[in-house]
Amino acid sequence: MSIDKSSVQKTGSVFLRNSAAFIIVVAGMKAASSLLVPFLFALFISIICFSPFFWLQRKRIPKGVALLLIIFGILFLGFLFGALIGTSINQFTNNLPTYEKILEERTQTLVQWLSEMGVSIPSEQLVKSFSLKEPLALMATLLSSLSSVLSNTILILMIIVFVLLEAADIPGKLRAISKNPDQSIGNFLKINDNIKRYIAIKTLLSLLTGISVVIWLLILKIDYALLWGLLAFILNFIPNIGSIIAAIPAILLSLIQFGSGMAVLTTLGYLVVNFIFGTVMEPKMMGKGLGLSTLIVFLSLIFWGWILGPIGMLLSVPLTMVVKIALDNSDDTRWIATLLGTSKPESLSKPEN
Repeated sequence: MSIDKSSVQKTGSVFLRNSAAFIIVVAGMKAASSLLVPFLFALFISIICFSPFFWLQRKRIPKGVALLLIIFGILFLGFLFGALIGTSINQFTNNLPTYEKILEERTQTLVQWLSEMGVSIPSEQLVKSFSLKEPLALMATLLSSLSSVLSNTILILMIIVFVLLEAADIPGKLRAISKNPDQSIGNFLKINDNIKRYIAIKTLLSLLTGISVVIWLLILKIDYALLWGLLAFILNFIPNIGSIIAAIPAILLSLIQFGSGMAVLTTLGYLVVNFIFGTVMEPKMMGKGLGLSTLIVFLSLIFWGWILGPIGMLLSVPLTMVVKIALDNSDDTRWIATLLGTSKPESLSKPEN
């Protein structure tokens, strides 16, 4: 069997060209992340706002009035968010040195007890392992990233306004410029529906997670329960590792306040909450509509986090869904979309008897 060298060379050149284009695009996105992050953030807020915006118009509310109501609603939620959390963050930051000192004393006691049991562990290493600094540094990075994005409030609001104003005209424009208008409109609607569905379900489950954490921590009388509930709400948007990171500060604080018994109860509460909402409810509510494998979700978390920072981690799943749908609409790239998905290709599925 002879090998067609020209075909091999053509395939190789196509692969190298596509790889080079991918590297250039990724490098450009990383270089422009300071501009890209607020734009993507505003775009996804706009997608969330599509449903209430069109619902208000169906109620015969003028477009301008409906738009003002949406913008005021966004500003109200933003101010409420800042008012509820700002005081707690300042108080906790001021008390952090005291908490660190108590935690260090408890760690030294643990080291002494282990040494009496015949287990020798360097105290400095154990103190570094049980420290509030690293999880709080991650929390500070995430909050500062959100703050930097929200500092561009005017830019974000302007993008939201223009996207909402143009939303009704997008299908018509796609129909006018596309060679295959039905496919283009179908892709647009599919992307819009998938992102809205994902964000709506994830927001609901994250809210329930945060509320449950707050209630449990209030029952246990752990300080700053509202702050840890907010952290659980935000980090629940980060797949796989977000809920684990959110639990660390509250568990360490319960250890500082009341000792190991309360730390165990706090950990148990987080495990139960994440099992109910993350392991049981989320797969049932999400179903198979997202079409992303677990491995791809985790890799997308790393990839988008590297390019766009913490905001990229929060938006990793919606961004990957958009990429998958786009790849699925080209014969040359459909195989990549298949690799990203969870379903088996038709050629590999079992034939029916």
